[in-house]
Amino acid sequence: MLLAPSERRYALAGGALSLAAIIVFVTVATLSLLISTDGMPVGSIVSDPYILRVLRFTLLQAALSTLLSVVLAIPVARALARQPRFIGRIWIIRLMAVPMGLPVLIGALGLIGIWGRQGVVNTMLSWARIDQPVSIYGLSGILLAHVFFNLPLACRLMLAALERVPGEYWLVASGLGMRPVSVFRFIEWPVLRSVIPGVAGLIFMLCATSFTLVLMLGGGPAATTIEVAIYQSLRFDFDPGRAVGLSLLQIALTAVVLGILSLLPTSGDAGLTSGRTIRRPDGTLFGAWIADRALLTLAVLFLGLPLLFIVIAGLRADLVKLVGEAIFWRAFATSGAMALSSALLSFALSMPLVRARHTLSLERKARHGARSFFGAMGAASSLVLLFPPIVLATGWFLAARDVGDVNVVAPVLVVAINALMAMPFVVRVLEPAYAIHQRRTQRLSASLGISGLAKLRLISWPDLRKPVLTALSFAMALSLGDLGAVALFGSDSFVTLPWLVYSSLGSYRTNDADGLALILGVICLLLTISGTMGSGVADEPKREALSHE
Repeated sequence: MLLAPSERRYALAGGALSLAAIIVFVTVATLSLLISTDGMPVGSIVSDPYILRVLRFTLLQAALSTLLSVVLAIPVARALARQPRFIGRIWIIRLMAVPMGLPVLIGALGLIGIWGRQGVVNTMLSWARIDQPVSIYGLSGILLAHVFFNLPLACRLMLAALERVPGEYWLVASGLGMRPVSVFRFIEWPVLRSVIPGVAGLIFMLCATSFTLVLMLGGGPAATTIEVAIYQSLRFDFDPGRAVGLSLLQIALTAVVLGILSLLPTSGDAGLTSGRTIRRPDGTLFGAWIADRALLTLAVLFLGLPLLFIVIAGLRADLVKLVGEAIFWRAFATSGAMALSSALLSFALSMPLVRARHTLSLERKARHGARSFFGAMGAASSLVLLFPPIVLATGWFLAARDVGDVNVVAPVLVVAINALMAMPFVVRVLEPAYAIHQRRTQRLSASLGISGLAKLRLISWPDLRKPVLTALSFAMALSLGDLGAVALFGSDSFVTLPWLVYSSLGSYRTNDADGLALILGVICLLLTISGTMGSGVADEPKREALSHE
């Protein structure tokens, strides 16, 4: 299935332009950071006691968050796997997708409502005359929030692995009369052991680059991660030298983590199977039946109560007053325009890469340069993992400050950074869909002599419409709820919905923040749902997409 020479040239040229644009954007930010060091030796950055303290806390909270998320996810995943006929099971799995599709800012508000000083848990403890309240701030609060967001991710990935266990294994286990302990030891644990390293590495990466949760729940200088320290250095202390040192340290940290992730083994095939669905013998035991239901109930309460609080607290706010304010519509228009622009830009950068990579994959004897080009385009879509948004924002903030007014270019920079942030998911959705589309239609299009706009209108768009809309909707939701880059560039003249929520909290207008959070959450969830309707990707939220990169 060969392409016409003109199609090949256009595909490779588009991929090269997209790759060049991404490299230039990231390089300018990186060079700005390096130039801003002003000859400062790297050793002084690493030996700074403050930076070392921030690095230690970043690694500590990421390690503890990963450990808690993985350890707690194992029994929940096992309970879901053992009870396939549990009433409401599908809704529990769907509930686990909500924290991953919800803006982090909104999830943090829900957690504060349940675990905060005036939250539900501490209110109940005061009724029981317990004087030591639960603290949502500091290390304990950061760990709690990270478990809230990452336990569902770990659970869903483990559940997917357990559900791939061949049914014949359960026939053998039933015939041998294996007890639950033996089932876990000889069947479940080998499967879980193969996926846990990848799951743990992904969660560690997410926690090490956490920004919004630590910004809201951190307990001051003693509980600050690298990304939050970068923000504080520029926004409050205006210490560019320290911000640059922290940014370079963040890049080094993410590079090390990504290098380790690339060395982790991938999960293998569970084995051959006839495809029959066979009921597990250990799930029918009365003790397991009771324990699984109790465990799933606790998981539902842990995940569902913060979400329920967001809805109740949001409805208590004066939504009519909030919607009637001019600043809301200004923030809504800004967020909407930036979300749409980010999604379109992300698609415009991703699609040429996908086309070029597919074109090179068709060449049976690719030269060394072509293979390098193929790998570079694949890595470009994931550069945001190596250069987190707050680091890119810092580099461009310093570059724009030297040229002119930062506020003038702030919207453009936020759009570009959010577009790069969405690219891993967009490419993950588009690449397999485009490959399947080409296999189905390339020969027919060539035989009919259809190309150009006619092919796009008659063949490509009808076949690729669903994956394209899915990618755009998730990219919009991701951009709409992001506070990372906006936190650095936000001002009275540049207000988005997440920045408005955060500003309301900072001004102690909690009711307004709850109402705005509800509105923002509903919009993001509607975008997420609309992108998965009828497309078969409802079970692959944006964070799971990163696990395949």
